[in-house]
Amino acid sequence: MSEQAVEQTNSGSDEAPYVEQIQIEVVYGLPNKQELITVMVDEGTTVEQAIIASGITELFDDIELGKNKVGIWNRAAKYTDVLADLDRIEIYRPLIADPKEVRKRRAEKAVEEGRANKITGGRPVKLGAKADK
Repeated sequence: MSEQAVEQTNSGSDEAPYVEQIQIEVVYGLPNKQELITVMVDEGTTVEQAIIASGITELFDDIELGKNKVGIWNRAAKYTDVLADLDRIEIYRPLIADPKEVRKRRAEKAVEEGRANKITGGRPVKLGAKADK
């Protein structure tokens, strides 16, 4: 083959340009089962694409893409965020109970049982008892 022919084959190639691969982790957990999957993906991959590529949605029926909140290394993320090498995608479960509502009910119960002051919410001081100093 002549030099000109070799040059044309190399420069006129229809191959896609080389894309750098990055390593990421996708994690999800239930009280009785947890999964951590390491995946190699193309640079420029989004959170959603990486979750699909990991196959974790096939292991857990309760993961709904777009509905479950996600994070990267414990920071809130969007499904459209682009990943960096060694990122860890965390898929979060929905809360069973609203923490504010649970605290409110617990405080109301303490007031009803006499364990808390109805006005201040603090522990009631029993009459005749000396305050600790």
